[in-house]
Amino acid sequence: MEGDLRRVLRMRELIPAMRDALACFSRGDVVQPVRPTLRIEPAGGYYSVMPAHIRDERGGALGMKSVTFFPSNAGGPHPTHLATVLLLDPATGSLVALLDGRLITEMRTAAVTAVSVDLLARKEARHLAILGSGVQARSHLEAVGLVRRLESVKVWSRTAAHAEDFARQMAGAVACRVETSASVRDAMRGAEIVVAVTAATEPITDAAWLEPGMHLCAVGSSAPDMRELDADTVARARVFVDSRRSAEAEAGDLLLARKEGRIGPDHVVAELGEVAAGAPGRRAADEITLFKSLGLAVEDVVTARLAVSRAMELGIGTSVTL
Repeated sequence: MEGDLRRVLRMRELIPAMRDALACFSRGDVVQPVRPTLRIEPAGGYYSVMPAHIRDERGGALGMKSVTFFPSNAGGPHPTHLATVLLLDPATGSLVALLDGRLITEMRTAAVTAVSVDLLARKEARHLAILGSGVQARSHLEAVGLVRRLESVKVWSRTAAHAEDFARQMAGAVACRVETSASVRDAMRGAEIVVAVTAATEPITDAAWLEPGMHLCAVGSSAPDMRELDADTVARARVFVDSRRSAEAEAGDLLLARKEGRIGPDHVVAELGEVAAGAPGRRAADEITLFKSLGLAVEDVVTARLAVSRAMELGIGTSVTL
């Protein structure tokens, strides 16, 4: 099923689709709850369900993603993230398609980050730092490379061998060299775009490493007790989110900074969808901007709709009768 999805999903098409989905969400044309999440013990995992109903000019969409995150799977036969997406007919509620959610999550998350880069990073930004070297790092390199003409890419990982493998595997994915960094500080030095896609529970950044005009994307954590960014970094940045409601419930990077007294409840400037619709984003070349990504059900459902439409055009997929 993932192989079929790779044939029909294209990042170049997905980025504008995510921009439209976020704008649709921010103007109130999406019905979706903040995702309920269960803590699974003793395995130390998480299980979430993410339903959404979209009302748009394409006839709407309805669906749900079922997703698990089990950090203890790392290095074993099962991925840390597993997901399945159900796409339903919004007119009847009947099942339209069952799709692998891992690739959908991987690609739509990177596409949303690319939307933030396109809207908030300096137009002349050419230097990218990626903190993390997993599947999200790979998809983010592709996505950011489609909205900015990169001249340098540096990658850091807690495990140096993983960063080296990433740099080797991604050679040729963008026009410039992909180099490894021995530290987060080294990776961030000279970077204009910084993408954090780690499973960190404690900050890996330091506000002392920020440089004027940086655009930061905090992607890896989606729980109130996890974060990748230190509180001072969050305090210094002009902050944008995919969903204010979700950020209030899940964004550990922001919630912990508030708990520590470094930011107030009004520190979030806008949702990314509001910026897509014309709200102010970056105000000055030297301003530091931050997009805190949590991932929304609308992104999964719109991606699934795009995949199913393309698959039907090409005759790809397996039809079954339930």
